[in-house]
Formats: sequence, C-alpha cells, structure tokens
Amino acid sequence: MIRAISLDLDDTLWPIAPTIIEAERSLHGWLSARLPHVASDWSIARIRALRDSIAADHPHLAHDFTEQRRLSLRALIGEHAEQEALIEGAFEIFFAARNRVTLYADAHPALLHLHARVPLISLSNGNADLERIGLAHLFHSRISARDIGAAKPEPRIFEAACAALALPAAAIAHVGDDPGMDVLGAKRAGMFSVWLNRDGREWPHAEQPDLEIHDLGELCNWLDSHHNAVERTPTCLHAP
Repeated sequence: MIRAISLDLDDTLWPIAPTIIEAERSLHGWLSARLPHVASDWSIARIRALRDSIAADHPHLAHDFTEQRRLSLRALIGEHAEQEALIEGAFEIFFAARNRVTLYADAHPALLHLHARVPLISLSNGNADLERIGLAHLFHSRISARDIGAAKPEPRIFEAACAALALPAAAIAHVGDDPGMDVLGAKRAGMFSVWLNRDGREWPHAEQPDLEIHDLGELCNWLDSHHNAVERTPTCLHAP
C-alpha cells in the first residue's frame, strides 16, 4: 500500500523556465541600479552563459544550485570593497524572484487533496524554498539535493526521503517529470515510480514507469482508487 507521496518541484508543481527568466531579469535590473558598469558589460544571456560555465567547471557542485549561483555572482561582481555584501544582495534579489512561481492549475487543489490522504515530502534537485512559496505547511518534510549532498537519480537522496518518512521505499510513490532523474531514480531505489507527462512525450527508456499521469488530478484519482481497493481487500484468516 502507498503510504506517502514524494514530489519533485520544478516542472512538476510549476514551470521553471519562465520563473528563471524573470529571476534573471530581476537580477539584471538590480545590477543596473547598483553596479551599472557590470550590467552594461554583462547582458542577461552572458550572465546565463557564465553560470553554465561555472556549473561545468565545478561538477562536484552539481547538487548545489545555490553555490553555483553564488560563484557566478562572485565572478560577475569581481573585486570590490563591498564584494560580499553585493554578492548577498544580488543573490537575494535573484532568489526571491526564483521563488515567485506560478503553479500549474492542477497543483494546489491536488496538493490539498493528497495532503489530506497521505504525508507528502518534496524531493528536489533545485533550490526552491517552499516556505517562501507558501506551500511548506502541506509537506511533512522537504529534502533538497543541496541538503543531502547528492542529486537525483542517486539512491542517497531517495533513501533520505524514506528515512524522513520512516517508511520503506516500496510504501512511497515518487512523482516527477524527468524520466531519468525522477522515474528511473525512484524505481531503482525501490519506490513506486510515477511519471508526470504533461506534454504527451514518448517514454525514452526500456524500463517503464509504474504509473504515467498527465496531470496531478489523475494522481489524486489513482490514489483514491488505490486506497479504496486496498480497503476492500478481504483479510485472509488461517487456522492455527
């Protein structure tokens, strides 16, 4: 029986691309006001390329988007009497905008429904802050790759979810949009794997998800049916 649900965040509860675009614009606007010489030399596209270069040069930080961003800001701002304060100020502007997400229409109703049925845990490679977003109260626990030091699909982050919930992997359904990081990662960790395929993509691997859904409303319906079926299953009594 599924006794808890683990949820990816970016591109599962909200689309991440438009959020990051707005965060980059907010950062560039702040730079234009505080460090106009930096903003004039660094377009949004060039800042994005710098961040990608930092990520490529620091593979040991693949699980830590926050540190990747801070390193890119350090390189961007350069030597300055107020370097540390400027880095923190710039990061806060970016991070605040990064957490102004627009949920998919099905996300909040589904979270309310699921929360009433089973414990929820977030399991993300990203650095979204559910407190800032206003969804933390719906989650039993929140686990990020940065906290664990390992990113999906590594088993360690899924094991951390099991430990936080005090449940075996087989009792947890993990839901996410990414076939490799979410679905195969969860499946190989022993969880019930759910592929959230909002765009009608073809499944790219030989190993199949345990369940494919197209929105989170389908997940609610599946969980209700699953629990009802378990509740209707008769208990077999064996004579001593």
